[in-house]
Amino acid sequence: MVSFKPVDFEVIIIFFLVVLSFGFYFGRKTTSDASDYLLSGRKVGFFLFVLTTVSSWYGGILGVGEFTYRYGLLSWFTQGIPYYIFAILFAIFFAKKVRKAELYTIPDKLTIIYGKKVGLLSAIFVFVLVSPAPYLLMTANLISLMFGTGIFVSLILGLLLSISYLLNGGFKANIYADAIQFFVMFGGFAIALFFAIHNYGGMTYLKNSLPHNHLQFTGGASVTYIIVWYLIALWTFADPGFHQRSYAAKSANVAMYGIIISVFFFAVFDFLTTSTGLYARAILPNLSNPTLSYPLLAEKILTPGWKGIFYAAMFATIMSTLNSFYFLSGTTVGRDFIFKLKKVKEEKNLKYYTVYGLIISGVLSIVLAFYIPSVIEIWYLVGSICIPAMILPVVSSYYTRLKINSKIIIIEMMAASVSSLAWNFVRDYFSYSKILSEVEPMLIGLAVASVIHTVGIILKKNLSFE
Repeated sequence: MVSFKPVDFEVIIIFFLVVLSFGFYFGRKTTSDASDYLLSGRKVGFFLFVLTTVSSWYGGILGVGEFTYRYGLLSWFTQGIPYYIFAILFAIFFAKKVRKAELYTIPDKLTIIYGKKVGLLSAIFVFVLVSPAPYLLMTANLISLMFGTGIFVSLILGLLLSISYLLNGGFKANIYADAIQFFVMFGGFAIALFFAIHNYGGMTYLKNSLPHNHLQFTGGASVTYIIVWYLIALWTFADPGFHQRSYAAKSANVAMYGIIISVFFFAVFDFLTTSTGLYARAILPNLSNPTLSYPLLAEKILTPGWKGIFYAAMFATIMSTLNSFYFLSGTTVGRDFIFKLKKVKEEKNLKYYTVYGLIISGVLSIVLAFYIPSVIEIWYLVGSICIPAMILPVVSSYYTRLKINSKIIIIEMMAASVSSLAWNFVRDYFSYSKILSEVEPMLIGLAVASVIHTVGIILKKNLSFE
C-alpha cells in the first residue's frame, strides 16, 4: 500500500503550479506566426535545446522501473547504449541537414522529395507513433494513486496539466515547461538513489542481494532479443522529436552539438534510473507488479517530503514527454493533415490548425487511455509496425544517392508495416522452431523495407545507365 502525508501533496501541487507557471509565462508572447508558434522562431539556444531534448526523451519511466526490476543491467544495455550510438550518429549525419532544411515536420521533407502521397502516408505513421495516450495513461495512474481520483477524472487532469499552456504558448511554452522538469527529474532520482545507498549500502549490498544475471549486461537474454532492441533504436533517425528540435535550433551547430551533449545527460539519467531500479529489486524482491517498483521503493525508503519530490520526478519524467508528444501530435494534425488537405498556401493560420490538432489529439488520447487501458502493452507492437516503414524513406530524403522512385517508396512503406503486422499474428504458428519464434515483427518489417529499397536503388541505377 502507498500512503502520503500532507507535505507530499503540497510538494506535488507546488510542482504542478511551477510547471504551469513556466508554460504560461514564457509562452505568453508567442505570436500566430507559424515559425514562432511551431518552432519558437527557430531561435532555441544551446542550453534550452539540451534541456528539452533530454527531458522529452524519457516518458515510460514506470516501464524502465519494471524492465530493470525484471532484467537488471540488460535494461541499460538495450534501452541506453543503442540510443546513445544512434543519437550521436543522428547528430553527425542528420542534425545540420535537418536544421538547414528550414522545414516544420518530417512529412514536409518527404513531400518535397517523394511527393504529396508519400508525405500524407508518412504523416499517418508519425501520428500513430507520437500518440500521447500511453503517457497520459501513466500520468493519470500516478494522479489516481496519489489523490484517489477515478481514472476518467485523472485523465482529464493529466490532459489539462499538459496541454493548457500549449494552446496559446506553442513550442516555446513546451520547451520552458520541459526545462524546469529536467531539473526535477534528475533531482528526484538522485535523492532516491542517495537514500537507497545510505540505508542499505553500495555495490556489495547489490551483489549480495540481486540475482546473478541482474548485474550482467546481457542479463542472460538471447542475441536475437538484444539485436532487436538495437534495431528498434534505429528509430532515432526518424524520431519526430529530434527533427522538431533540430528545426527549432538557433543554428546547425546548436542542433548537432546539442544532441551530442544530450547523450551525456542521457547516460547520467540512465545511471540514476537503472541504479534505483536495481535497489528496488534488491530491497523488494517479491513484487507481484514490478511496474510499481519505483513507487513502492519510495514508500519503503523515503520519508515524507522527500517522497513527494520523488513523485514529482516521476511526474516530470512522464509529463515532459507527454506535452512534447501532444505538441508533435497537434502539429501533425494541423500542419500535415488540415493545412495540406485544405491546400492552403499561406501559413498564417497554422497556429489555429495546430490548436485544433491539439484538441483532437487530447480527445483521442483520453478515449484510447480510458477504453483501452492496456494501450501501453501495444506500444512495442505499434513501434514494430510503423518504424520499419519510416526509417529508409527519412534517411533517403536527406541522402539523395539513396533516393528511389516515389511509387516504390509507397510500396516499401506499406509492405514494411503490413509484413510486420502479419508476422505478429502468424509467429505463434512457428513455436516449434526456436529460431523463427524469436524473430520479432520489426525484423520482418525492416527486412522487407531493405529489400524493396535495394531493388529501388538498383532500378534507378539501371535506368540512369540506360
